[in-house]
Amino acid sequence: MEFINIKRIQDEKQAIQDEWNSKKPFRYLYLDNFLHTDKAEELLTNYPDPWKGEWENTTYINQKKKFQKRKFEQDSIFDRVFQELNDPKFLQLMSEITGIEGLQGDTELFGGGLHQSISGAFLDVHIDYNIHPTTKKHRRLNILVYMNKDWKEEYKGYLELWDLQDGKKDCLEKIAPLFNRLAMFETNQISYHGHPHPLQTPKEINRKSLATYYYTDSRPAHELADEHNTVYVNTTGAKGKVKNIFSGFNALLERIKGSKK
Repeated sequence: MEFINIKRIQDEKQAIQDEWNSKKPFRYLYLDNFLHTDKAEELLTNYPDPWKGEWENTTYINQKKKFQKRKFEQDSIFDRVFQELNDPKFLQLMSEITGIEGLQGDTELFGGGLHQSISGAFLDVHIDYNIHPTTKKHRRLNILVYMNKDWKEEYKGYLELWDLQDGKKDCLEKIAPLFNRLAMFETNQISYHGHPHPLQTPKEINRKSLATYYYTDSRPAHELADEHNTVYVNTTGAKGKVKNIFSGFNALLERIKGSKK
């Protein structure tokens, strides 16, 4: 494959699978050097500025200063990498590792594509929508590939995975969004995740990633739930409530301005 270091994943498949299956209460893992190094560098070089081109950028109560792009010129570098991330050969390998049979890609890249967050951005801890709005297939697996060199702990923006079952409020792991690092986790009714602490980056540094989500025609009976949108929770206490008040106010202002255009 042009981008994905698939031979390395195949060679280490058993160890990766063991790591995946060791996680509770939902399964996840991260893997460094996911892409061929030269291709990761090329993607970073071509990663577009958030202020140029067509980006989706809407403020919500639980999300702020996050840019998304999911339409790319045919045969461009980003068109090619997302085609590869949705290639049947790669999906079959992911099914073998995760035990989730029949994984399917999403040509719409709904909710996925390029993600870029600027200073002050956050995404509250949440579980994802469970049914694709167009295809009505079941969302089963998230894959994120981070594109951030020299990321410092004080920048925040770590991917947090949470156990919120039965009254618990335990952060399972904080994954740094490091360059060429794959993070993946199953998506179900308990796979809470996010980066709830606002980014504290210099203005010239943004949090960059590639995101793609995978689906199946059905899912195990114990995971079935009524169709729902993203469900957020506050894991940062009083600070989180204040943060949400301000982001809600900003969201309202955006919509008022938009209605006057």
